[in-house]
Amino acid sequence: MSTEHDTHSSGLDPATADTAQADEMPTSPEALMQAATQRIAELEAERDDFRERWMRSEAEIQNVRNRAKREVDETRQYAVQKFARDVAEAAENIKRGLDSIPAHAEGEPELVSKLRDGFEGVERSFLALLERNGVVRTDPTGTAFDPNLHQAMAEQETDAHPPGTVMQAWTLAWTLNGRILRPAMVVVAKAPAGAGSKLDTSV
Repeated sequence: MSTEHDTHSSGLDPATADTAQADEMPTSPEALMQAATQRIAELEAERDDFRERWMRSEAEIQNVRNRAKREVDETRQYAVQKFARDVAEAAENIKRGLDSIPAHAEGEPELVSKLRDGFEGVERSFLALLERNGVVRTDPTGTAFDPNLHQAMAEQETDAHPPGTVMQAWTLAWTLNGRILRPAMVVVAKAPAGAGSKLDTSV
């Protein structure tokens, strides 16, 4: 038979082949336990390696997601800020139109009164709409100068206001959800010469 022929051709008789195969297997409980323990350790090492690779892949995927979300948010926020800044400019134009109408006076033409009331109504509605969307206009007159919200266009010596107080706002401050859109252009009070140090209004 071919099996017998192969065994004889390899130089080993069946008894010798069985003995060699048996020698490769552990022969004692201690050896069996050692072999099993070694195999378990190898499997645990493979498991830990796969787990580490999986966790690293998950972390990289999460980083990609976070980066993509941040980029989308920044793009959206920039677009909203640009739009809100343009809208704030439109609101400033409405205010300039109101300021150009003479103050209410006794016996003024009815047309002027209606024009003023119409502008004021439009401005109130427009500002309410903007505020509902996080765009807020703030008049800094009488408040302390804040370089984060105000841009000092001039300083004026005065005893009527504490140094560093915004005396007059040429334009108002605009914010979007608390972030500055347009700083207020202001005139800042300073102490009369010799009465104190000059306010640093540099931004």
